[in-house]
Amino acid sequence: MPELRSGARNTRLRSKQLDEVRPFPQPLDIPPPNRTGRRGGRGRGCNATTRGAKAGPSAPQVRRAGTGRGKGTRLIDLDPPELPCELPVAVVVGAIEEVRAFNKVQGVADKGAAMERATPDKFVGVEDESTTTAVPDKVQVGNSPPYIVERKLGKGGFGQVYVGQRVSGGTERTGPDAFEVALKFEHRSNKGCHYGPPYEWQVYSTLNGCYGIPWVHHKGRQGDFYILVMDILGPSLWDVWNSVGQAMSPNMVACIAMEAISILEKLHAKGFVHGDVKPENFLLGQSGTVDEKKLFLIDLGLASRWKDASSSQHVDYDQRPDIFRGTVRYASVHAHLGRIGSRRDDLESLAYTLIFLIKGKLPWQGYQASFNGDNKSFLVCKKKMGTTPELMCSFCPPPFKRFLEIVTNMKFDEEPNYAKLISLFESLIEPCNSLRPIRIDGALKVGQKRARLLVNMEEIEQPRKKVRLGSPATQWISVYSARRPMKQRYHYNVAEIRLRQHVDKGNEDGLYISCVASASNLWALIMDAGTGFTSQVYELSAVFLHKEWIMEQWDRNYYISSIAGAANGSCLVVMSKGTPYTQQSYKVSESFPFKWITKKWKEGFHVTSMTTAGNRWGVIMSRNSGFSDQVVELDFLYPSEGIHWRWESGYRITATAATPDQAAFILSIPKRKLNDETQETLRTSAFPSSHVKVGTCFVNYIYTGRKNGQRISTSHPFVMAGQFVKAQERICCTCEEYIRF
Repeated sequence: MPELRSGARNTRLRSKQLDEVRPFPQPLDIPPPNRTGRRGGRGRGCNATTRGAKAGPSAPQVRRAGTGRGKGTRLIDLDPPELPCELPVAVVVGAIEEVRAFNKVQGVADKGAAMERATPDKFVGVEDESTTTAVPDKVQVGNSPPYIVERKLGKGGFGQVYVGQRVSGGTERTGPDAFEVALKFEHRSNKGCHYGPPYEWQVYSTLNGCYGIPWVHHKGRQGDFYILVMDILGPSLWDVWNSVGQAMSPNMVACIAMEAISILEKLHAKGFVHGDVKPENFLLGQSGTVDEKKLFLIDLGLASRWKDASSSQHVDYDQRPDIFRGTVRYASVHAHLGRIGSRRDDLESLAYTLIFLIKGKLPWQGYQASFNGDNKSFLVCKKKMGTTPELMCSFCPPPFKRFLEIVTNMKFDEEPNYAKLISLFESLIEPCNSLRPIRIDGALKVGQKRARLLVNMEEIEQPRKKVRLGSPATQWISVYSARRPMKQRYHYNVAEIRLRQHVDKGNEDGLYISCVASASNLWALIMDAGTGFTSQVYELSAVFLHKEWIMEQWDRNYYISSIAGAANGSCLVVMSKGTPYTQQSYKVSESFPFKWITKKWKEGFHVTSMTTAGNRWGVIMSRNSGFSDQVVELDFLYPSEGIHWRWESGYRITATAATPDQAAFILSIPKRKLNDETQETLRTSAFPSSHVKVGTCFVNYIYTGRKNGQRISTSHPFVMAGQFVKAQERICCTCEEYIRF
């Protein structure tokens, strides 16, 4: 369906282009609303945080030209089950020596290189290596000794890593006096390096020396490259998982869990979240050194602050559905939905990592292997949210299921109880330190000193709602807002043949339609005397958002004020005179058109109505809507937490719609401050005819959804708008509920 735009008193434009635009004959000079007041500088229109370099493992080979960063937001494809979704990306020796603790398997990195060649499309926008500048033969940055650039360790979408050998001196295997180091190169033309060193440098400057983070000994620029001089590490957990037959023992994974949680605790204490936790980013120390069983977390290119550096307060909540950061297979559900990263996201990704290591596969691996890009991320997120902990952790020891339940129920700004999480796995580990496959030094300090007390306090904690349990059931979700008293009535379960008689009766009483909705191919409408409309027309059509009829009404100075779509594809469009709108545009899409909405926001439009018919979305945007700012909450479930965060920031729900898969809420800040900004939501099992609130808070929007446990997974969309007031009298009918005030 084409995009349409119109202004008052336009002559009719007959265009056969796919995206039809109806501009003003004399365009109004209406500047876009000022959006500089968004807290924290995040949200719509802001670029994603600059990412640092990554590099994957590769077999030793002749040095080749460097690879720069890919353009756009990194989105890693979900590979088939037998292939890695993304290769290890830090300092891994190309030809790894014997991994003595794991069956002494050799050539793990060579296996990784073969897998990399088998999946050339893992990165989006990766530059062609042959077209970029070759790395120098010799490197000396800052106060570092000179190094000769030797074999290549690996590359990724955002950088490449080589072995550097000291020209002279160097007696150690690790540390600043090491004979061999890892040299990480990023070209100055890469995205994120245009204005100076890559963002990852800032993170390393803050975290250098943090427990479990590899040391960066020197950094600087030489020629066209920004270079990090780092310790060389050993195999990644991905390599080890391959070397032990792609299934680790519960003892080994429990050790990994305890030490990984401890590393994340130290990282979070510095105010950062990692943003890309996965097996490829956990590495062991070099074989044959004292650190060969020590776990390290690498690749800080996607790290971001969860705590503001100046105020030490938690960063503000925000959601950008068009932004995804991380690796599809292991990313948290909140990352898929474009929400600002917080501590819970690292722990959820760790849960998926642990389950993968012990089971060898996640439920969504290969689930939609034939899909690519944004659609793949959408489908994987849907699968993650629809998989219960019982199913995901089948055949796993109970601590893994408990860990998953805890981290998936955490709130955005909640501080994790790291000691409690570590203690979950204590029963699975080998009691003798020397027999443990992974050192758990950091975990022992936490577990032995604090876990006992905090675990005992767990019994006092209130039970939490579980977000991925329960059988689906239909619910009505009502939104109540404060409004002044007015005459209003509503009808529901209205068949098509009875729609006109209700509308005509309302018009005779001086009422106009303020909102329409559909459920099970029946219609509902709210009519009231407070709309400010002077005239109104409507059409019930078998065509979803009938283009020709809408254009005819635009020419008569009518603007779309309400829309509703039915499951059978039909659509009810209400257009009115007396609206404040000066221009309108609408979009029909098979998926929620967030990118189009973002573009229109920049042009001064705001969403004023939206609906769905099956899986199709219809969104109406208008100029001069009376809003100063607007945001979107998009989720597979009812986004209770996100809505509450928006409320605290001054936003109020102004439009809703839902498909069987997703629910979308538009929240806006009005230009005029309301006398009473109260807004509440109510969930009921039937149409809320008996829940008209008495007092100053009244129904504003209603729709139906499917309830999974205590969260809502939307289905059979039903959206109503209107403002109910204190009831004076109530009259009940057999087919419809009829209330008059």
